Amino acid sequence: MGKKQHQKDKLYLTTKEWKEEWGGKKDEGQIEKFRRLPFNYCSISLQPFEHPLCTVEGVVFDLLNILPFLKVFKKSPVTGEPMSAKDLIKLTFHKNSKGEYHCPVMYKVFNENSTIVAIKTTGNVFSMEAVEELNLKTKNFKDLLTSEPFTRKDIITIQDPAKLEKFNISNFYHIKHNMKVIDDDEEVSKKDPMYRIRKANLETESTLKELEETYKEPKETYLKSNKQEENLKKPKYLAHYSTGAMSASFTSTSQDRSNTQQAAALHEDVVRYELVKKLGKKGYVRMTTNLGNINLELHCEMVQKTCENFITHCNNGYYSNTIFHRLIKHFMVQGGDPTGTGKGGESIWGKPFKDEFKPNLTHSGRGVLSMANSGKNTNGSQFFITFRSCQHLDNKHTIFGRVVGGLDILNKIESIKCNEEDRPLEEIKVVNMTVFVNPFQEVDDQLKQEEENQLKKAQEEVELQKMRKVSRDVDNKPKVYRSSGIAKYIPTDISKRYAEDDEGSIAPKSKKKINSSDFTDFSSW
Repeated sequence: MGKKQHQKDKLYLTTKEWKEEWGGKKDEGQIEKFRRLPFNYCSISLQPFEHPLCTVEGVVFDLLNILPFLKVFKKSPVTGEPMSAKDLIKLTFHKNSKGEYHCPVMYKVFNENSTIVAIKTTGNVFSMEAVEELNLKTKNFKDLLTSEPFTRKDIITIQDPAKLEKFNISNFYHIKHNMKVIDDDEEVSKKDPMYRIRKANLETESTLKELEETYKEPKETYLKSNKQEENLKKPKYLAHYSTGAMSASFTSTSQDRSNTQQAAALHEDVVRYELVKKLGKKGYVRMTTNLGNINLELHCEMVQKTCENFITHCNNGYYSNTIFHRLIKHFMVQGGDPTGTGKGGESIWGKPFKDEFKPNLTHSGRGVLSMANSGKNTNGSQFFITFRSCQHLDNKHTIFGRVVGGLDILNKIESIKCNEEDRPLEEIKVVNMTVFVNPFQEVDDQLKQEEENQLKKAQEEVELQKMRKVSRDVDNKPKVYRSSGIAKYIPTDISKRYAEDDEGSIAPKSKKKINSSDFTDFSSW
């Protein structure tokens, strides 16, 4: 017998005894109480599923619950790991005549002790016994219902009685972090002033009732009118920076008051040109003349506005049947004027546009394609092609391309004689322009596709909201037990039980006591 053998025999409970043996408060981080979720329940709503989906780990969700959750949180509700709708697999459960889930091959009803598996490629759900006996042992890796081939990795375990960790509700990520998707109907009901008033006295109720009857909402308020204007003026593309109206109104008394931060609007061309720049493609055009073909390469990724002007004119036939009205040997040849005078031609916008100078684009070498102008920012439709280096024209004329084919045709053009006004004595005519590569059209198609995808996504979201509303209406509708009457919503067994209780509680009427004594004299008084 050692020393201090009776040290723990105290006349009171210690903290350790209270925690471990007498149900006291446990330390944080200890294993929480196990709460099992049935296999046919959604892991978000904790209610029976109707449209089951699952992950590769075998966690089951309902379609109407998991999609809104992923749109908001983009995480798995059970594990908290990143997750998307592409990670979900549609399941097909089978029911017997009694409405119970069972294996479609063995016809065994699923319960909490069944080992349930699903085939990833088809989504069909079977008992593990059927898959093991008819697929694994026979090495017949084909779906038992559809004969679609699968591999051993495609077998997903929905329920394994020996491994129930994934069914523990206490460990669900969305339960621990209280993650909920806000219901639209609930948000609408929150706007009702009476939403948060649970109980009120008679005086308060009468006052609120009178206010509800007499109050008239103003036709238009400051916030509503501003919101309507914002919706009408909402731009198609928004910048990542604000208009600055809020800060300006805060620091300057001359500015109109603005209490909302609004993103600045971006012009459509700014977005398109940025995408063309990121695309990094050059444009290619073939110029067909009466002397031969000249192939042009356009720097669309660097000078977007000038290249779009030139390509659009080529596509709409603006340059067809025009002439090169000016030619200077050892210098350049100029064209692009429909009037043929050197004083006509306009841009696709109907007005002159700004110059686009780039330090890496210079008038060096033969065959440089550049814009003709009459001064700063006066570009229209006229262009010229150089015969020699003309670096004195840098930062004066916008370079937007170069000749990549047909230099021999350029030599023929240079050899043509001119008069004193530099007009060719022999006609040099542009028959037509053929565009082979147009990066602007590719970007327009991309933007159109993105717009269609956004519209489709919005429509799908509206349909999803309708489905959720219909399912809630069906779930909230009370079950009718009788065709009509006051008690049509009361189950028949309950009403019978109450009727029997009422019959058994009726007591027999008590008989009136008859006084047997007769009146004789006044001696009893």
